Amino acid sequence: MEEKASILDEQAINRALTRIAHEIIERNKGIEECILVGIKTRGTFLAQRLAERIVKIEGKPIKTGELDITLYRDDLSLKNASNEPLVQQVDITHDVTNKKVILVDDVLFTGRTVRAAMDAVMDLGRPSQIQLAVLIDRGHRELPIRADYVGKNIPTSSSEKIVVKVTETDEVDAVTIFE
Repeated sequence: MEEKASILDEQAINRALTRIAHEIIERNKGIEECILVGIKTRGTFLAQRLAERIVKIEGKPIKTGELDITLYRDDLSLKNASNEPLVQQVDITHDVTNKKVILVDDVLFTGRTVRAAMDAVMDLGRPSQIQLAVLIDRGHRELPIRADYVGKNIPTSSSEKIVVKVTETDEVDAVTIFE
């Protein structure tokens, strides 16, 4: 695969995350009943960045957690019976019952990762709402799932690949499309 285009640089990612943080606060009329849950790996770091921005805006912290949903598309033993991604680890120490859980991920594609994350959250309790924040929505949904907060919509072909890099794991903030 070769690089087709650079979609977002560090400054554009920061602007998108700041906008999403404001949208989360506005839509939920504050953060009192909200829990930000990052989907590992990059979704966790994006959720942490959103939480930092929300503290600066609201002056108080938002509750956070993380889910590890590992995709082993070639290893069926690590998927559940319906061939969905297997939830490996749930680190949400807050009670989700009657709370607004905001899942955070880097790229929304088929929707299968988000569905697995929603199932994991529902196993912990019954939230009043589950919302979804993503840095990139690239289309090609296989399930009726949509993001409530989107950093950037990037229509892609099924042969293209979106690569999100974050400084915490990749030493640079960037979103690139490969063909």
